[in-house]
Amino acid sequence: MPKLQSRLPQIKDYPAHLDKMWDKHIQPREDDAPTVISLFAGCGGSSLGYSMAGYKELLAVEWDDNAVETFKLNFPDVPVYHGDICKLSVDEVLETTGLKPGELDILDGSPPCQGFSTAGKRSFDDSRNQLFKEYIRLLRGLQPKVFVMENVSGMVKGKMKLIFVEILKELKASGYQVSARLMNTMWFGVPQARQRIIFIGTRNDLKDLPSHPRVEKTPITAGNSIKYIGIDGMFMFEKENLLDLWNRCKAGKSFATVHPKGHYFNHQKAHPDKPFPTLTKTMSGISHWKIPGLLSIPMVKRCQSFPDQFKFIGKYSKQWGLMGNSVPPLFMEAIARHIKTNYLDKMNT
Repeated sequence: MPKLQSRLPQIKDYPAHLDKMWDKHIQPREDDAPTVISLFAGCGGSSLGYSMAGYKELLAVEWDDNAVETFKLNFPDVPVYHGDICKLSVDEVLETTGLKPGELDILDGSPPCQGFSTAGKRSFDDSRNQLFKEYIRLLRGLQPKVFVMENVSGMVKGKMKLIFVEILKELKASGYQVSARLMNTMWFGVPQARQRIIFIGTRNDLKDLPSHPRVEKTPITAGNSIKYIGIDGMFMFEKENLLDLWNRCKAGKSFATVHPKGHYFNHQKAHPDKPFPTLTKTMSGISHWKIPGLLSIPMVKRCQSFPDQFKFIGKYSKQWGLMGNSVPPLFMEAIARHIKTNYLDKMNT
């Protein structure tokens, strides 16, 4: 990878870059701005990416109370369906947005992925593995020009490949040409090595084959991404056994501790000269390389490419969980920009 990195542009001042992208988010939308609906919207990671790319979000769908409250703080003008997606009808979406079938530019969604994740038990029968069917149902009813669906890399590993094949089959049967690719967020301005499966589909009648954006940026290191952030708010390791494990663990490596209930927590010590490891939902995740404790919320925001201005609510573990479940905004911004430039702009000329 060294030769590839040497040819890619660098983000020299990451905090300043995030400020610039936040400014794009808060700008008024153009009258002809491309439109998006976000299913399983969470706290708004994907939504922020689309907003940074100039899209107008017509509706966000999310059931979790804390996620919805956080979303509304940062997207006050976006209507939110706060409830069970299984009870949301296509007609209700069309009535809320004022759209007709086929008019929406992008349907976005990240169906819950815990059933696929290699960080969990990866149960084939996990009910969360079936929520993609609700995405399919709404996709077929709305018939957007393009769709984007994100999920964890575990979907294409081991027995989970069967579900991947089923999803691919159903997406194609919905009237779309589909491309699925494993992508790493660290090549798109996110200081985190995070692999995700990205499905992109273009409606059959539009004749355009779907594609994914190419790598864009030299990876940003953990040290550069959180410099100038103090230690306030870090979850410090106070137990002697945990401190001992942290001290013996080298930067860039992981160590495990046993929870009082008997299960293991895996901690990863970040390396200052490499991107952060994958941020997970559980706050047992990433520790600092120099200070014995878990990252503070401002550090986690930088890790996941949320600008400092983005507001989270709830206790420490809730905020961490919302970010661990989210799509990094800068990653989705790159995907949204790619689709706008290569498909939507051409369709509207």
